[in-house]
Amino acid sequence: MSDRIARVALVTGTSSGIGEAVARELLRRNWRVVGASRRSAAIEVPRYTHFRIDLANVAELAARVEAAAGPLVADAAVVRVALVNSAANPGLLGPLGRIDPVEMQRVHAVNVTAPVWLMGWIVDRAARNAAVRIVNVSSGAASKAFPGLGVYVSSKAALRMAGMVFACELDSPDRPGGPHPDATILSYEPGVVDTAMQAAIRASSAETLPVVQMFKRLAAEGLLAPPERPAQEIADYLDHDKHLRFAERRLGDEPGA
Repeated sequence: MSDRIARVALVTGTSSGIGEAVARELLRRNWRVVGASRRSAAIEVPRYTHFRIDLANVAELAARVEAAAGPLVADAAVVRVALVNSAANPGLLGPLGRIDPVEMQRVHAVNVTAPVWLMGWIVDRAARNAAVRIVNVSSGAASKAFPGLGVYVSSKAALRMAGMVFACELDSPDRPGGPHPDATILSYEPGVVDTAMQAAIRASSAETLPVVQMFKRLAAEGLLAPPERPAQEIADYLDHDKHLRFAERRLGDEPGA
């Protein structure tokens, strides 16, 4: 593998929104990118490989990811490996007292189970001497309650905490082989971004989502960020070193803030 593609990233949710923007930004920076989403991606670049997968189908997750990305991630010529957990299911809007438990499992499979498993997989699969960078696309909903967003809020809070726990495990001297020499995790809040997810949220009724007017106002006042803004910040994190084992950032924060 040449030096120009000695960096490999696995990005979920690349069919649209932040995931697509991250993939395009990394490709512009000469990364090799493997993208995953339920739908096809409109990215036609030789260094991009796409595989369609429903992350809610956790029974197929390990085999599908290994087949699509395993050999690339494990290549000894790769000096930097990245994972961007961007895919998310904002489903089940409405009061918690009326949720469908089966659908809640699907939301948490996409928003928690799959990204948590992927964190462990990519660290284990990458070469020991490769720098590993993980970005979990989070939300202000990970630490603040919003009525009507209970399932989404709980899933993002769970992923945020799982990133903290995994960072502790990577630091542990009891870890097989000792602490990982260079793997870091960023929980990244992109703010309110102009995506299809936001459009779906704005289409909700006030009965389903009592704070829907807040989202409508943000859009009406032109306060939604284009996906390219968080994508650039995420790519900057993946490209650089000297990170804390675990960190949190919001869109526009200075690195290290």
